[in-house]
Amino acid sequence: MHSLDGITRPDQYRALGLSTFAFTVCFAVWTIFSIIGVRIKQELGLNDTEFGLLVATPVLTGSISRIFLGVWTEQFGGRIMFPLQMLITSVAVWLLATVHTYEIYLIAALGLGLAGGSFIVGIAYTSRWFEKERQGTALGIFGAGNVGAAVTNFAAPFLVVALGWRETAQVYSVVLAVTAVLFFVLAKTDPVQQERKKTGAKPVSAGDQLEPLKKMQVWRFAIYYFFVFGGFVALASFLPRYYVGAYGLPLTTAGVFAGLYSLPASVFRALGGWMSDKWGARAIMYLTFLVSLVLLFIMSYPETSYTVTGIHGPITFSFGLDATMFMVMTVILGFAMSLGKAAVYKHIPVYYPHHVGAVGGLVGMIGGLGGFFLPIGFGLLLDRTGVWTAPFMLLFVLVLVSTIWMHVAIRKMERARHPALAEEKFLSDVPDAPLRESRP
Repeated sequence: MHSLDGITRPDQYRALGLSTFAFTVCFAVWTIFSIIGVRIKQELGLNDTEFGLLVATPVLTGSISRIFLGVWTEQFGGRIMFPLQMLITSVAVWLLATVHTYEIYLIAALGLGLAGGSFIVGIAYTSRWFEKERQGTALGIFGAGNVGAAVTNFAAPFLVVALGWRETAQVYSVVLAVTAVLFFVLAKTDPVQQERKKTGAKPVSAGDQLEPLKKMQVWRFAIYYFFVFGGFVALASFLPRYYVGAYGLPLTTAGVFAGLYSLPASVFRALGGWMSDKWGARAIMYLTFLVSLVLLFIMSYPETSYTVTGIHGPITFSFGLDATMFMVMTVILGFAMSLGKAAVYKHIPVYYPHHVGAVGGLVGMIGGLGGFFLPIGFGLLLDRTGVWTAPFMLLFVLVLVSTIWMHVAIRKMERARHPALAEEKFLSDVPDAPLRESRP
């Protein structure tokens, strides 16, 4: 663990506040296609599969970039990498407003997607300012920058109506560039970089940074994140389209309803970090998966009418969720997913304090790929089945498989490592947390 000698609480809060704000702006940019993509779909006459690919393309860049951005942040520090990443992205967002064909939109979307790489830059930068016992809470607060998706869902529809979607993209570009300059001016060099400057030590090589990626444990964390983060990104992008298509809502109302999902899915990540510090990350992951299973089962059930033969004749009844009830369920789902996102990233600086960038980058990349593949899967399912709730069936299956895999694999691992604990039901997944004593 690096030294925090001389680091004051104001220094920690300064770093956390600036990185959280910057991440919020980046995430708002990263999910802009959830709104302007609806207009582009209408202009170009795209089908649902083409629309899903357009919405998912920025997520691909944002996911893959997390590996090398994480390594570079470990080497050069977040004060350099964060503004650089934001400035490059702002150029791509500005250029987005100048193109006119679907293929070029996809290319521009790749550049815009670099905004998603800001997550691992902020994780690596923020974690260096806090002691182990407070990292879960700090990273949970930072992760609440996911609220940028809610900002886009709430604000972008009104900007599109007032200014047009191209002008909305330009507004986002300017805000991102200004944020980059403010971060560079106001942020301080993190403790690790300060120590390297004093001692003349060289940064850890990329090869050493990537060494932990050989461990299966790292990939297990990544699978969890595929749903809690990848599913969040996918739904934040897909829900406006769903509300417009399934319920016939106007874009502004659909944006607000989608924003009500994104808000708790973001801001309660800080609570998830605190809960993971207090009760352990594994318990929070079980909570997330079990609640999500119940909600997704109900949300995936298509509107259906039944007729049964009764004693006195046919009895007809139906099942279906109206827009308001569906929105309420997405809010609860978002809350559960926010806890899970924090729980996953509680593990990383504890298990791999000197490889946060590389390990966090891989986990973030796999999670982000969920945000890439799932919208495409949503579009394919809609085109092939013609059932509006089919995307939620896919999410239900994903969570079910993840829950079973997590429980079976972890219990098998613990029993092999500690045969005396074969009957123990409450095992911690966080180092230094005590195990319950075995009962006679």
